[in-house]
Amino acid sequence: MTYDPTVQRLMDGPGAPDAELRPRRIKLTAAATIAPEPVIWAWEPESGEGRVPAGALTLAAGREGTGKSSFGIWLAARLSRGELPGTFQGRPSNVFYAAVEDSWSRTLVPRLMAAGADLERVFRVDAEDLLRGETMISLPMDVSILEQAIQEYDVAALIVDPLMSTLGTATDAHRTQDVRQALEPLVRMAERTKALTLGIAHFNKGNSTDASQLISGSGAFKDLARAVLAFARDRETDEQVMTQTKNSLGRLDLPSLAYRIEGCDVPTPKGTANVGRLVFTGISQRSVEDTLAAPVDREDVSERDEAVAWLIDYLTDNGSEASAGDVLKAGEKDGFSKRTLQRARSKAGVTSQKSAFNKGWVWVLSVTDIPEGDTKVPKAPGPTVLAPSAPSMSPSLTRSLNVVTDSVLCEVCQTPLDPVHSASGEMAHPNCERPRDES
Repeated sequence: MTYDPTVQRLMDGPGAPDAELRPRRIKLTAAATIAPEPVIWAWEPESGEGRVPAGALTLAAGREGTGKSSFGIWLAARLSRGELPGTFQGRPSNVFYAAVEDSWSRTLVPRLMAAGADLERVFRVDAEDLLRGETMISLPMDVSILEQAIQEYDVAALIVDPLMSTLGTATDAHRTQDVRQALEPLVRMAERTKALTLGIAHFNKGNSTDASQLISGSGAFKDLARAVLAFARDRETDEQVMTQTKNSLGRLDLPSLAYRIEGCDVPTPKGTANVGRLVFTGISQRSVEDTLAAPVDREDVSERDEAVAWLIDYLTDNGSEASAGDVLKAGEKDGFSKRTLQRARSKAGVTSQKSAFNKGWVWVLSVTDIPEGDTKVPKAPGPTVLAPSAPSMSPSLTRSLNVVTDSVLCEVCQTPLDPVHSASGEMAHPNCERPRDES
């Protein structure tokens, strides 16, 4: 070990404290003594497409209601079942979850159940103070006891929601130096334990299209994170998308992913809890930046609203159910494109279902009975009823994303398109032969 002579002279000069009393020393480590290692990916949906590293800080950021907390729940559930593609796949793992804002009994546990988590492997994390009792964890004060617990319980991930709320009371979240002093110990802890460390962050009220610049607080939050996942929702179209806006340890040109938050009924001893569940639906052509930058197309919104009204009327006139092909043909005659009708379907409370005896797909309008003499009115699509076990996964991108494929139908056979084909603009299966135009 070699010391800088200048530093050594300052340390040993007049007035310097005795060696054993010095609170800080300079530590030098030759690079030759540090063994190189590959990046360990906690979430790697496909080979070479690592999104969330193990042993580093990742941020999931977005505005209120965009599903970033639901993503934290999704991640915890997959890890607890050993179903997250990456280094923990096939190894059901323990997860620490520190939540400041949400109720565990009314919100977080039902959400975890809806996501299919193994509740025996997901742990609520709080701190116990001898004077104040149970309290939320505080950074950097509680990093050392967190690290001890992570090692003791062989924890794969620490999820903090929201990250900013765990900063100590003396920390100014808008001062770079304060944030660095609070989070650098957490970053180093992640490196030592190799635990996935996810912090949920909010966007500020700015109008920037750069998602990383919208993260509330000091720029040190995004600077210290090795990966940033941004979440956005277009309130006019209800399209939701996740984009990798920072990936210091891997590729930045990863495709954006589309997702939705679906309702789910969860049985509890005191009744049914209805919560949201994040479901990835495939690759998105749009990015978070596109969503933030896109002006509202009032004509497109108006056309979709008209399509919603038309669809409700058409299905009501046909007994609340009609074949997908008949609906689309009738809509085209009245001036609505297939794409517009497909986008209007969910807003109208219409579901796509396999018809009896496998004779194609039908669109069904959910209705609710009201007093005799009135007209039946559409009811919002019902929530998913929780299955007794976690969602099954297949060994493909569909498995790794929990893909749902009934959102866009093939123009020819009217069966669901694969999300990759629909996201790329394809409107029919590659093997489906489109009918020739009649001359």
